[in-house]
Amino acid sequence: MQVGIIGSGSVGAATAFALMMRGVARKITLVDVNHERSWAEATDIAHAAPFAYANKVKSGDYKDLCGCEVVIITAGANQKPGETRIDLLGRNVKIFADIIPQVVANAPTATLIIATNPVDIMTEVALKLSGFPKERVIGSGTVLDTARFRTDLGYYLGVSPKSVHANVIGEHGDSEVLCWSNGDGGTLPLKELGEDLGRPLTDEVKARIDDDVRNAAYKIINGKGATFYGIAGALCRICQAITTNEYAILTVSSHHSEIAGVKDVCISMPTVIGKRGVHDVLHPKLDADESAKFKDSVAKMKKFSDEALAMLEK
Repeated sequence: MQVGIIGSGSVGAATAFALMMRGVARKITLVDVNHERSWAEATDIAHAAPFAYANKVKSGDYKDLCGCEVVIITAGANQKPGETRIDLLGRNVKIFADIIPQVVANAPTATLIIATNPVDIMTEVALKLSGFPKERVIGSGTVLDTARFRTDLGYYLGVSPKSVHANVIGEHGDSEVLCWSNGDGGTLPLKELGEDLGRPLTDEVKARIDDDVRNAAYKIINGKGATFYGIAGALCRICQAITTNEYAILTVSSHHSEIAGVKDVCISMPTVIGKRGVHDVLHPKLDADESAKFKDSVAKMKKFSDEALAMLEK
């Protein structure tokens, strides 16, 4: 697979490194307005190729995206300490208005994967600007949040996070919904799993895990200025599902004609991902509290998405 990455900052570079080390992409092209930075990152990553796979990693311009099956967009304004993802909206809409048309002109058959925050809204913006079918415009969504949820659960329960199946849906952000009611491990619902292992999921434990997952980015940004390893892993996983036509179920963000009573909005749901991008969307059963929170999350994303699309008309 040939993959293009727009933006060679921390997220873009970490993603390129992950793709190379896992052998997901055979050719990776980094594109950035800062050509010196993209060249330096690509060259540094390429020097690790002999220790991994025979990948080709280089920097280039938009014209070098020709032939890319996937183009990942990581470019955009960074989230600052104390700043929400929604605060980034105005700045990143302007950046996308410049980036997306150039990507489309040079990689018209690619699947777009959006990582720029606020990702659900920027996925809707990218869909509008590209004119691509909705199946080929995917946001990283809550793939990372789901990984954080499973990691915290696994650590608490004393089992591998890979053996815990629990999802985060809705916004990749403050209104995201942790789905406790339908999570499981070893065919046991989470509550029973915790009891069997002697590590009950009390209200206090659940509140702590919810806080850790929901506010992970803020805490990491306060500590080191940015998050990039986790999202790089998530983007690599999405690419892997596409390149192998895996039909993997991942909680990506994609466009829904109608969901939770709201029309035309991008939101994260368990989604079947393969060669064509989005193959199908699953609708998990939620309890009353989760359902109400999910509706609020969708309504919030619709409001800001409409504002973002209105910015494109100005």
